[in-house]
Amino acid sequence: MADSNIPTRPALGDPIPWFSAKTVSGSRIDIHVDAGRYLVLTFIGKPGDGNGDTDPKLGELMFQPSLFREDHIILYGVLEAAPADRSRYKLIRRPGISFLADYDGALAQQFGVRDRPWTFVLDPMLRVIASIPYDHPEGHGKLLRETLQGLPPPAQHAGVPLKAPVLIVPRVLEFDLCDAMVEYHRRSEGTDSGFLLDKDGVTRTITDYTFKRRTDVVVRDLELVTLLRQRIVSRVLPAMKQAFSFEPTRMDRYLIASYHANTGDHFFRHRDNLNAGAAHRRFAMTLNLNAEAKNYDGGDLRFPEFGTDTYRPPTGGAVIFSCGLLHEVTPMTRGERFAFLSFLYGEEDAKRRAANNAKLSEGERVYQDGDDLLMPRDTTAA
Repeated sequence: MADSNIPTRPALGDPIPWFSAKTVSGSRIDIHVDAGRYLVLTFIGKPGDGNGDTDPKLGELMFQPSLFREDHIILYGVLEAAPADRSRYKLIRRPGISFLADYDGALAQQFGVRDRPWTFVLDPMLRVIASIPYDHPEGHGKLLRETLQGLPPPAQHAGVPLKAPVLIVPRVLEFDLCDAMVEYHRRSEGTDSGFLLDKDGVTRTITDYTFKRRTDVVVRDLELVTLLRQRIVSRVLPAMKQAFSFEPTRMDRYLIASYHANTGDHFFRHRDNLNAGAAHRRFAMTLNLNAEAKNYDGGDLRFPEFGTDTYRPPTGGAVIFSCGLLHEVTPMTRGERFAFLSFLYGEEDAKRRAANNAKLSEGERVYQDGDDLLMPRDTTAA
């Protein structure tokens, strides 16, 4: 009988387990963010006697540097021991190539290749499309080279066109209501928009313009909040039930955001539910408020796991998608984009949100049950 405690090596077609790791130079990577292009994950094991490009194993990986590009193929070489001359690895600055420091062997163990050099080639959805041991009879370098050279552009990896599993719902908000919300944003004092990050088990808001830049205004006008809630309940929820077989009962925040071309506003690729402060989120909703959907350039939603297409709802329309999808907002290049942004979820998710209050950093907004209800509780029930 096989030992269930021994990690199973990912097979062809399997999605890989997500992980975070440090590079040899000390920076940190989160593998899930690298979806949307091919990825070579090569477990080199212990570095060879050679230095840098002269290491025999590295030589097999550097055969055609033009293949490794941020928009096509990226490569992570995983080292189970520190190289004698670490600077050699730091100096390999070819685009799309980095080396991970797995000096305790935990990552290799997770992939079932501890002490056995191995290469996995992943598709843009982080699923295995090639699995090649370094001691393969036909030669590791030859098979890897043939595999990578035969790959189509990432957006064509499935052999058929892919569309992100998003729902677009037109005519959620009337045009005059959209105009009123834009005006509300303009006359309010906006704040720099941050993003949630877990560190040492605590969720805190971080501001970093290289990752995200936009201006947010929280809607505090109770009449406007009521109007928005009514529209969402009557026009968005039925569409979600039909498309996703899910009926939200709660909504996280009433936020009007603006992305401006003057400052190159954008939001780098991310997922909306991967930390304790956001684990309750099920679906993201973006409502377009611009009077003309064509009066700005950039600022569009893109889902890298499903190709390079961008998504923009019509004025007053919503685009709704799972918070687990990798997505980004492309940099603004002309004009200003206004949108109402929120997250939708249910009762079990609300319990999770309340439980995660204990993991919020001091100063973060603490969740109070009931503030997020889309429909008032029935106080007449026995």
